[in-house]
Amino acid sequence: MRWLGMCENSYTMANFHLLIPARLGSTRLANKALADVLGAPLVVRVWQTATQAGADSVTVVTDHPDIATAVETVGGRALMTSPAHASGTDRLCEAVELLGLDDEAIVVNLQGDEPLMPVACLQQVARVLQAHPTAQLATLFDQLGSEAAWRDPDVVKVLVNNANQALCFSRSPIPYARGGGWPDSVAKRHVGLYAYRVSALRRWPSLPMSEIEQAESLEQWRALSSGWQIVCDQALEPIPAGVDNADDLARVCEAFARLSDATASVDASEMHPNR
Repeated sequence: MRWLGMCENSYTMANFHLLIPARLGSTRLANKALADVLGAPLVVRVWQTATQAGADSVTVVTDHPDIATAVETVGGRALMTSPAHASGTDRLCEAVELLGLDDEAIVVNLQGDEPLMPVACLQQVARVLQAHPTAQLATLFDQLGSEAAWRDPDVVKVLVNNANQALCFSRSPIPYARGGGWPDSVAKRHVGLYAYRVSALRRWPSLPMSEIEQAESLEQWRALSSGWQIVCDQALEPIPAGVDNADDLARVCEAFARLSDATASVDASEMHPNR
């Protein structure tokens, strides 16, 4: 099957707004949004990544003034929202009203614990939604790298139809390989990066929670069960895992240290080209 190929030159750059939901409370890593990553809070590192995507605006949407202050200190924009929201999507629903965004606008949701998100993927998911005017959401997937990942309930899988629309999300190993083994050529990992139409976010609070959503603990089933179209594409670049715990934080710090070293090496070679 040929995937959408939104990176092709025939598609123009999408206009979109980038929202970063970030809350202070975290069950596995205390005050995660403010955790230090080489001298800057985690949420600031995410904001820095977001500013490279060419979005019309970048806003951190938070429930705590300490997060807002951290972002505003480095020149970013933060928006205070209710601490009562159950999910990042609910926080976005309030944010689009406070920002007064048009129904036709596209919003990309970058989680506040994903500082290593490739900029190309942020742009890609917006282009995918822009190219499908009847879809309410767009998201990305990647191939599963192992049978262990296929069987892992913490790895969400997605099935798509021939029109690249999501059919099913599950923590179960799907599709089932009746002939044995595992379906390495068709099994897909959902990476959880979304683009929304603002009109869809305005309708989101009225959608009923589905039984499958509750069973799987997967919010995207609310959209599928309501008949919404979720269009998908394969991520242009591998998407690293976000920060859930102290080990993840250490991994991200190491990645930023490598990036810093690489940048310093490039700067040095440009200053002394004959060395």
